Amino acid sequence: MNIIARRNTFFLISGVLLTASIGAIAVWGLPFGIDFTGGSLIEVSFSGERPSVESLAERLDPLHLGGVRLQPSGANGLFLRLRHIDEPTHRQILATLGSDVAERRFDSVGPSIGAELRNRSGIAVILVIVLIVSYIAWTFRTVSRPVASWKYGVATVAALVHDVVIPAGLFAAAGRFLGFEVDTLFVVAILTILGFSVHDTIVVFDRIRENLKKAPRYGDFEELVNTSVNQTFGRSINTSLTVVLALAAVYLLGGASTRVFSLTLIVGIIIGTYSSIFIASPLLVTWHAFSGGRSG
Repeated sequence: MNIIARRNTFFLISGVLLTASIGAIAVWGLPFGIDFTGGSLIEVSFSGERPSVESLAERLDPLHLGGVRLQPSGANGLFLRLRHIDEPTHRQILATLGSDVAERRFDSVGPSIGAELRNRSGIAVILVIVLIVSYIAWTFRTVSRPVASWKYGVATVAALVHDVVIPAGLFAAAGRFLGFEVDTLFVVAILTILGFSVHDTIVVFDRIRENLKKAPRYGDFEELVNTSVNQTFGRSINTSLTVVLALAAVYLLGGASTRVFSLTLIVGIIIGTYSSIFIASPLLVTWHAFSGGRSG
């Protein structure tokens, strides 16, 4: 399978996905949850039939909560998202909802703590990318021909940005139409995706390095990279498939709190596997060809 020869097609697919993702983020923004914005989240279930959202909103209106977002969950569940509240107000809300209500979850985060978590999460993602690039630059420091070692790091960065932006764009759209929210679990999922993606990329790059030692039998660099990608193709697909199947079981059988987390991982791992095979290595070949076949 000549993957490298068709690299422009794969670049086009990624370009469309990246453009759509960046557009979604720019238009709708990331739907930050209370972990990052501050506020309160109450999850309840009704022992009998759940009243309509309209009637529940009317019940809560006299409490002057400043706007409550009601989101049905399952057959009898309900999420309430609102401003940061104290314990007396929390108890008043539960009493107003009715005697047939059982509370499943209550989270409350102050605005200052939410802003701090948001800043730290951004720093964590950037730090992980920097550490990954540094590791790759060090690991491939002995590779100097026909592509300099630092270019492996740059290709990895491009793949990692690809793997972060597309799930983020999906969340921006899902937040707009499905009510998804970015919370600390989303950040954990992104960090996991980065680790999984760079693992796949290093496997391919390491095979390229191995084959460079036997370069004469493989011909030019494009042919060598294509051979390396094909040699690792089955391993990458099989590894990712087993993880995705396990996550699919969590998504289908797990609770509501893990569903969005597992969906983020499923999308991210699929995108990360794609970038490792069809983006990172072809970028090396394209860069080599653009520089006129010179190393460095």
